[in-house]
Amino acid sequence: MTAAARNSAWVWWVCGVLLLASALNYMDRQALANVAPRILAEFSIDEPRYGTLELVFGWAFAAGAILFGILADRLDIRWLYPAVLVAWSAVGFATGYATGYGELLTCRLALGFFEAGHWPCALKTTQRLLPPESRTLGNSVLQSGTAIGAIATPQIIKLMLTDELGSWRPVFQWIGGLGVVWVVLWLLLVRGRELAPPRCGEDAATTVDTSFRAAVCSRPFAVLVFSGIAINVAWHLFRAWLPLFLRNGRGYSETAMLDFNFAFHIATDVGCLSAGFLTAFLCRKGLTAFASRSVTYTVCAALAALAAFLPWIPSGPGLLVVMLLAGAGLLGLFPCNYAFSQEISPRHQGKVTGLLATIIWVTTSPAHVVFGEFVKQTGGYDAGLAAAAVLPLVAAGVIWVAWPRRRAAGGRKEHPATPS
Repeated sequence: MTAAARNSAWVWWVCGVLLLASALNYMDRQALANVAPRILAEFSIDEPRYGTLELVFGWAFAAGAILFGILADRLDIRWLYPAVLVAWSAVGFATGYATGYGELLTCRLALGFFEAGHWPCALKTTQRLLPPESRTLGNSVLQSGTAIGAIATPQIIKLMLTDELGSWRPVFQWIGGLGVVWVVLWLLLVRGRELAPPRCGEDAATTVDTSFRAAVCSRPFAVLVFSGIAINVAWHLFRAWLPLFLRNGRGYSETAMLDFNFAFHIATDVGCLSAGFLTAFLCRKGLTAFASRSVTYTVCAALAALAAFLPWIPSGPGLLVVMLLAGAGLLGLFPCNYAFSQEISPRHQGKVTGLLATIIWVTTSPAHVVFGEFVKQTGGYDAGLAAAAVLPLVAAGVIWVAWPRRRAAGGRKEHPATPS
């Protein structure tokens, strides 16, 4: 059965299951950030060594991204996706048994490697099932799962944490066990060949494509490398360091920190979904897919840039409002960026996604070590986060200037040209 034989409701149910996968992905990832103050104290870890945990995760993610990107183009996503999810869930479960920094580092490395398989599989799915004008919204649903996972994690942690040493360990075990539930849902919902690699000649009549080499040597790919680095540095510094910024940098209590982390990720979810709906609305109003995505991207980047004022904002309601707006903007950037990447090469989407992720994570992961050293030397988090917050706005300018566009008949600006 082909995707065309299924109704649109089924397609959006699949997107909903992708949302759940993203949620589990971030629950496994964010568990460490939320209990970081306890783990740092229990294992005598300083900020630079905590930054190294994020560095190792990022470089492992980079290695996994290219491998799973290749596999996503060659294998049936119906089977590859659950295999990847079970693997990272098992590693997340094992993290709860770590007895020292070395074991924690090993778990973080393995988690990064297997979590990298999520994005090539998920983006290949939305690309195969949705037309270009709907992909940003589909990607918003997919990406919003990361916020939902980050929303749920602090609440789970609050229920489980006690004053007892090591009470953080069951958090990893419970979250890791949820992966089995997802696999059952996925296999029940996706049963046909919609996500299998196309047979020879299947897309020839409808798809103008390029070689993988031509795709990655194109200007759009270079633009996405720059954009991806900018938004990932900003997002992951906020994601990984927000609890420590609030707890150690601004003196909030552990309960207040967890409560705000909950609110922050609700804001990111709202921002992510709003980006998809705004892009779809602009398309219906007559803007091209490129213009709709670019306007949305710029709005989100401007919201993120509000955090550039952190060094001058005292603790209190003003600080929290700015952080909420910045969070909404930061996560709203990703669905647009993914939709841009899905225009580069339908046939090689997995490899394009994987190579982009590899370049981005290799480049950006050391930022956590640099940030940790900066915090250790200066004793503050504000200036580093403020500098990161302006990067997406720079990337927005690059997209407007450098992304190629072709003219359709009659001279009207059309969507970005497929590289050739």
